[in-house]
Amino acid sequence: MTTETRSATRLLAVDNLRVVLTALVVIHHVAVTYGNIPVWFYVEPARDPSGLALDILVTLNQAFFMGLFFLVSGFFSPGSHDRKGGRAFVRDRLVRLGIPLLVFVVLLRPLVTLPQYLAQGRDMPYAEFYLRTWDPGPMWFAEVLLVFALAYALWRRMRAGRDRTPEGGPEGAPEVGPEVTARRSPPSVRSLVLFAAGLAAVTFLWRLAVPTGTYVPFLGLPSPDYLPQYVAMFAAGTVAFRRGWFESLPRRTGRLGFVIAAVAVAVPLPLSVLTTGAPSWAATALWQSFFAVGLIAGLVVLFRERFDGQGPLGRFLSAHAYTVYVVHPIVLVGVAVALRGLEAAAVVKFALVTAVSLPLCWGLAYLVRSIPGARRVL
Repeated sequence: MTTETRSATRLLAVDNLRVVLTALVVIHHVAVTYGNIPVWFYVEPARDPSGLALDILVTLNQAFFMGLFFLVSGFFSPGSHDRKGGRAFVRDRLVRLGIPLLVFVVLLRPLVTLPQYLAQGRDMPYAEFYLRTWDPGPMWFAEVLLVFALAYALWRRMRAGRDRTPEGGPEGAPEVGPEVTARRSPPSVRSLVLFAAGLAAVTFLWRLAVPTGTYVPFLGLPSPDYLPQYVAMFAAGTVAFRRGWFESLPRRTGRLGFVIAAVAVAVPLPLSVLTTGAPSWAATALWQSFFAVGLIAGLVVLFRERFDGQGPLGRFLSAHAYTVYVVHPIVLVGVAVALRGLEAAAVVKFALVTAVSLPLCWGLAYLVRSIPGARRVL
């Protein structure tokens, strides 16, 4: 098999993984809508025990899925920088991340916060309500990713004299050049364990200053306590691209990654619930870090081995995934408000809204990307 073929296969697997992650974002926010963690634009707190199942789903999902998003984003950054050069790379990121962020904040957020405003009795002008409750919603990811991209461009500029990169190929394809084809041994299971342990230690220390539950109103970050994971995963993604780790990670490592994730849930997670104070914080950082690293390693191998191709549907889902991320709050709030009169268990409403919302999200994304000029941004 040629290097070019392996690279194309790897990209399709990563693209498919990104589609699943986007669907998980939608599912995650539907679970928040009907669970007991009220951190969404519209919520109906659970009135039955099934809400606990949704809370567990949110907790496990939160431990890894945004970290994996940053890993994938980091993976695509070196090739994009190689193709475009530093200035064009920065300009592209400002357009592709900055414009959707502004559109959400200015145009979409007023729509998704309207039910909340009406429910509070309209005791203040909407403009005041908007400013008092301001945050970028799920577009905090674009906000943080933009910072990471700018930092990466600065790092590349600082290394420019020592780190020459070849001219790139067509948009969307990984580069085939000296830096990409000079493969190094992929991370061993021991390396993954050490990485997870180091991440757990840094996360624990970080949370002494930024405890879980901390909210940064100005930035709108819902989970600043996870910043060590986000930084580490973005950096790991850039290294994985250069060293070909996504295509060379052994199957055995992937399988053991799932085992590591399962052990993290079975041992330190219960300890985090049964203890308090520093021991609980340490156990929480431990299970989240090992769960994330193990599950991510397993998913990378699984998608490379089983989901490395795309048909027409896969290409459609992939092409519109980013737009789905931007517009999905409109769909979720609209569907939830439309079904608010339905009396059913929390998990039943979750399943119904998920089934209705996922196709609507991709349908709305298709309509948005059909607007002239939209595809240049989305």
